Amino acid sequence: MSKHLLHTPEGVRDIYGEEYAFRMILQNKIHEKLHLYGYHDIETPTFEFFDVFSKDIGTTPSRELYKFFDKEGNTLVLRPDYTPSMARCAAKYFIDETLPVRFCYSGKTFTNTSNLQGKLKEVTQMGAELIGDDSCLADAEMISLVTECLKNAKLKDFQVSIGNVEFFRGICEDAGLDEETELTLREYISNKNFFAVENLLVEKEVPFTYKEILLEITELFGGEEVLCKAEKLACNSKSKEAICRLKELNTLLKIYGCENYVSYDLGLLSNYNYYTGVIFKAYTYGVGDTIVKGGRYDTLLSKFGKNAAAIGFAITVDDLANALVRQNIRLKAEDNSTCLVFRSEYYEKALSIAHFLRVDGMPVELVQMESGNSISNYVEYADDHLHTVLMIVENSTQALMIEVKSGEEKQVPIEAITETKNEE
Repeated sequence: MSKHLLHTPEGVRDIYGEEYAFRMILQNKIHEKLHLYGYHDIETPTFEFFDVFSKDIGTTPSRELYKFFDKEGNTLVLRPDYTPSMARCAAKYFIDETLPVRFCYSGKTFTNTSNLQGKLKEVTQMGAELIGDDSCLADAEMISLVTECLKNAKLKDFQVSIGNVEFFRGICEDAGLDEETELTLREYISNKNFFAVENLLVEKEVPFTYKEILLEITELFGGEEVLCKAEKLACNSKSKEAICRLKELNTLLKIYGCENYVSYDLGLLSNYNYYTGVIFKAYTYGVGDTIVKGGRYDTLLSKFGKNAAAIGFAITVDDLANALVRQNIRLKAEDNSTCLVFRSEYYEKALSIAHFLRVDGMPVELVQMESGNSISNYVEYADDHLHTVLMIVENSTQALMIEVKSGEEKQVPIEAITETKNEE
């Protein structure tokens, strides 16, 4: 067999054993909070028509999409971003709904980035979308939900940075910048590249007043005090409204009690052009990218035939899991499980024990004892496979029970186990 068949392509990886169990616990903790806030599960297809993620939608660039064709010649793409899929789905099934709709999801996204970037091309995302509510209350709910999800995952040191893309757009419109210049400027400001911003503004001969404001945006980040600074720079109604919205949001987040986890950044922008207002990203140490991205996209659903405001976010599970590991934060399964080792002649006894434990909701892995392996080998095996209890059936009457972590041992009569279960 060719060796390359044993390896995965660049940008994807196998996940198994303890790492996979860790991620499942993490996803369950996030899912728990999403449900507590009233969000309902939804699943969209892994691939969709190309037009769902086209340039007009304002999502991932075409060159970064995994594209292929069906038998009818339609161009299909693997989902690079959940938000357009959610918008399409909401427009299709809730076209006449006037009350807010809350979705949550979990699944893979695929981005065909350059191998040189060192990024995963297949990642797991979990997120939530609130459709049909254009209020600042919805903005506050979403950001509060982000903080609750991260806290429930036992993450302590993180920051949710909040901006409003309309502040930047209002200044660009007032300065008369064309779309191409605005997009380039957006990228430079997002990267906090002060010198690139300055050179571009000089090259485009932007009037001095607007040049000074756009340069200052790169440094408008920090606590709520930056909102007052930004308000003084707002030279048009769109930018002023954006700051008013952020001030209202700041008040609501204090009511939620999550103000210690948030900061403000007026230079926070996105490559996704469908964002229309409040935008936010969450950061922590141990990873080089954001662990959460989100924002308001009030015009996106109209691309699919439904006029409705919306806001949502996506948690990158891979990056969050890496951050937790590097911060030495361990998530433990709340359920116990047993590794039941038996000699071949006592298989029937072992199977009887396994049956009764499983009926009681205890996961049990049956392992036949092999010559040459010691008890310590099986303790190590049980630990590697995330079992909490090792039970060894070496005779017809007694089982040796070992607590894997503590090493505590005791002999348990086999009949006592099965009789107790029968009585129950």
